[in-house]
Amino acid sequence: MKLAQKVRKSPATVLLAIFVCSLLVHAKDDQLPKLLPWSQQIAVREGWLEKRHTMILPLMRKYGINMWIVVNEEFHNDPLTEYVAPPRVYTGNRDIFIFIDAGDAGLRKVAVTGYAEENLKRFFETSDDPHPPAETLKALYDQYKPAKIGLSIGANRGVERSLTHDTYNFLAESMGPGSADHFVPAKDLIEDYLDTRIPEEFDTYTTMVRLTEILTHRALSNEVVHPGKTTVGDIRRWLYDQMGANDVGTWFQPDIRVQRKGTTNNTSRGFLAVASENVVIQSGDVLHIDFGITYMGLNTDWQKMAYVLRPGEKDAPPGLKAALKNTNRLQDAVTSIARPGKTGGEVYEAAMAEMQKQGIEAKIYSHPIGNQGHGLGPSIDYRAAQRKDMATTAAKTFRPGCYTSIELNTATAVPEWDNQKVFIMMEDDAYLTNDGYKFFRPRQEAFYLIK
Repeated sequence: MKLAQKVRKSPATVLLAIFVCSLLVHAKDDQLPKLLPWSQQIAVREGWLEKRHTMILPLMRKYGINMWIVVNEEFHNDPLTEYVAPPRVYTGNRDIFIFIDAGDAGLRKVAVTGYAEENLKRFFETSDDPHPPAETLKALYDQYKPAKIGLSIGANRGVERSLTHDTYNFLAESMGPGSADHFVPAKDLIEDYLDTRIPEEFDTYTTMVRLTEILTHRALSNEVVHPGKTTVGDIRRWLYDQMGANDVGTWFQPDIRVQRKGTTNNTSRGFLAVASENVVIQSGDVLHIDFGITYMGLNTDWQKMAYVLRPGEKDAPPGLKAALKNTNRLQDAVTSIARPGKTGGEVYEAAMAEMQKQGIEAKIYSHPIGNQGHGLGPSIDYRAAQRKDMATTAAKTFRPGCYTSIELNTATAVPEWDNQKVFIMMEDDAYLTNDGYKFFRPRQEAFYLIK
């Protein structure tokens, strides 16, 4: 019997199946990982959800929230829904998920949906014949009289401020006079909830990073790139097609940057600018790719560098190789300095001090990753330093096991390019241990070479 036929709805059984599959697909290093069909993805994610729900009551009490409400709008999904409710399709006009601190009785969870959904019963009190939402909201408000009702409002990040104006009014009107006085931003609860990675996600995420790595390497190879013919747009379209073939999505458009000897680098918001799709790749070009995938409610983010060999060359010029090593040294600084309990600002300042000591022109803009590509939690980011808001965004502390995209670059004068500066931009997904960051996949220490 095939492995897939043996899988049942038990999350533990499904997770075991993933582990076995992972061992099989990694037997050959360049083989694409085989991902789960959608039905099994849902089963695994519902297993994760059981674990995540155990986090909610402690977080509500940590932040003094007595009731937390997440509302999903039909065809305008709230970004929290798939992480607080079974990751299924909701089309009930307004589907409402309510978490209540019921004191000694613990956490009470109530779902008010437009249509009955049997899988919700594993996680919420819910009716086969749904009551009007306003009626349920009023009854719960009157019963518990919550002093603070956490909502997705009043925050800087989209996933924390997603409640619509009309739904805000609906909640206030449904619960009755004075209820809106108890509405508070749930941003701190949401950030802790989404920034916490659970061990059960690790194998899936490792497989995702491996798939990202393989597609990125193939995109920057002669499988795709033929100097003098292939355009930047051709590479981008190839990546789109590969995502479709592998049944994964993405959270941003793949970008390709091109640096060329004797050509001025265009910039955008302080970064090396993305190349236009009509740019034709030529021998001697330095290519950069920024690419990530979305799968099972998780996201990757990945940047790598390639060099297009000139006729007669077998490797990149020494100056370019030295430039890449400078970025490796910057990675070493960030990954070795970070520790659980440190702040993003502390890591940033210490890493930049090390770069100044080594005489390397560097820029760091690393960010949390996981349920969102630009995730919630502490960042290691030069922009926080420029805004002088280290006391807020950069003062958040790292938690053990958090996932971070170590995103950064160095600029180095290359002798073979008449001392023109070349940017080596890297991004690797990593997880934090007591000994610093560990990459999910080995970092790039040599250019991908395109003949």
